[in-house]
Order: sequence, then structure tokens, then C-alpha cells
Amino acid sequence: MSDSDTTPKSDGQDWPPAEPPSPPAPAAPRGQSLWTRLRAMFALRPVSLRGDLEVALESEASGETQDFSESERTILQNVLQLGEKRVEDVMVPRADIEAIDVESTLGDMVARFRKVGHSRIPVYADNIDNITGFIHVKDALRRITEVVTDPAKDIPVRLVSIALKLKLSKLDIARTVLFVPPLMPVGDLLQQMQLKRVHMAIVIDEYGGTDGVVTIEDLLEAVVGEIEDEHDEEDGPLIRKINSNIFIASARAELGEVEGVIGPDFDPGEHGADVDTIGGLVFVLAGRVPEKGETIGGLKNFEFEVLQADSRQLRRIKIKRIKQRKAPGAKADGKPEAETKAAE
Repeated sequence: MSDSDTTPKSDGQDWPPAEPPSPPAPAAPRGQSLWTRLRAMFALRPVSLRGDLEVALESEASGETQDFSESERTILQNVLQLGEKRVEDVMVPRADIEAIDVESTLGDMVARFRKVGHSRIPVYADNIDNITGFIHVKDALRRITEVVTDPAKDIPVRLVSIALKLKLSKLDIARTVLFVPPLMPVGDLLQQMQLKRVHMAIVIDEYGGTDGVVTIEDLLEAVVGEIEDEHDEEDGPLIRKINSNIFIASARAELGEVEGVIGPDFDPGEHGADVDTIGGLVFVLAGRVPEKGETIGGLKNFEFEVLQADSRQLRRIKIKRIKQRKAPGAKADGKPEAETKAAE
């Protein structure tokens, strides 16, 4: 008699043998590293590790994640969201790129480093749509200094002032940049930068023009949050009230933020349908990039004076509330005088 003959059956049907229960996940002792705790939490579990981790992080100090600090929780959440982020989400937009013409001198380059406080600046030929590389401040420093080998000298280096007059195109100090599309995943670009040891990428649009620039610091901030250094300035409010009728705003101020400060009478209406910022609104009203000092109307109860601008964009705008003049023959309530007398 075979083993199958001796196996009891129920209702005349063959049932598959029951699977043995999965062993319980080992408990994660306190004091271990984050990675050790994660492996212990999800060991031998037949479900998605990503799903489990997302649920655990969304719960407030659950039994399994109560040992995570706030910074650990934030970093883990950012890592899980990294697959959804694209280069266009973290890049510096074209209008904010600080770049320099390759025909500029090294002295111009040093002055630009002092002004913007960056360690890397893109270099272009003719216009910003033709970026050829970037220059690191360390390479510029090597060109304008040299080591003093005379032990009788008290200083270890001296300034080579003649190099400041040389054009960047003659110095051959520009480094290579990557060219990437705006929809490239952030994680893929970070991996490419690590492999090729390149710390700057130029984001190009469908026509081959420059859409933005992204550095490895921008990519890291997508994981660990904002990284501020000694050159970063603390951002103040983008719009401030001077008095009840005058407001000063950055062109980057969102229309919703502007309305919140000025009041509900500030209504962009159909003019604001396709723009998000006050600078975009003024651009739409003018039909072009207005010049510094120019006053733009076209919005009920308000006019705009351009305080700062360049050939490509607006930077600072004065918003002025206009007092409406009463029509001839109108009383304070806005009704014509003849209509008021008839009513009486």
C-alpha cells in the first residue's frame, strides 16, 4: 500500500498539503545600525520591502520604526521617492544660470566667482545655448598663482597678475560637462556623475538649447534635504508691504502669495491663467520683457513698475494700487447724481 492510500481525504477531493508556517521575523535589538534594523525588520517576509517600508515610515513612531530619528525618517522617505523625481525637478532653470563667455578674461572669471560665490561656473561660446564646459575655482586659482621655491622668500606663493589678462579660450582650463534631457531620472544622473567623476550637467531641451543646469549637490539635496553653505543667503519674504497702496515683490513671487499679502482685490483674472509668478504676469501684460523703470498697466486697480531687470528676465517689481477716479456727476456711492435725485 502506498503512502497516498493511507492519507485521509475529505469529501473525495485531493487537497494540496498545507505549507508550513513562515518563521517569525527576528526581533531587532536596540542599539544596532539602521541597515541592520531594516534587515531584521523585513527578513523572511513574503511581501514587498518597499511597500512595508513606506507603510512603516508613514506611521508615527510605530513599534518597528520608533528607533528612527526624524532625519533618518526623512532621508528614507526621500530615497523611496527618488524614482519619481526627474532632472527638471531639481535643476537650476535657464534664467538663473550664472555663466561666462569663453572670450572673457581670467580676471573677469575671478570677479564672477567673487560675485556669485560658486565653485563652478559654466562657460559658453557666443550664447548660453552653446555651453562648452565649466571652470572650477581651483583651476583659476592655480593659473593666477605660482609656488615660490626660493627658501629666502617669506611667502610660499606669489600672484601671477599677467594671467588675469588672458582669455579663457587660451587657458584650456574648462572641464567637461554632461548633457542630459530634462526627464532623466535623478538616480540615473547621480550614478553617471559618480562613474564619470563629473560634478555638473547641462539640461538641454528638445531643440538642443540650454534648459537648466544641475550639480551633484542639487542631486544630493533631493535625498538629504537642503544643503546650505557659508555663501547661501537666508531667503526673506518674496513680497513686502511698504504701505496700504505700495508693495515690493520679487519677480519669482507666486501669484497666490501676492494676493495673500495685497488682498482679494488683486485679481489677475484671465491674464494669470498661464503664469504662476508676478514676473510672468507683468510679462504677459507687457507682451515682452519690460525695461528697468518702465510702468506697466492693464490690470484693474493696479499698475507695475519694473525696479530691476535685464535683457532676459524681470527681477524686482513695485506693485501700486491705483485709486479709482469718480465719474463726472457721480456721488460717493458711485451712482449718477440724476439717478440719486430721481430715487428721492
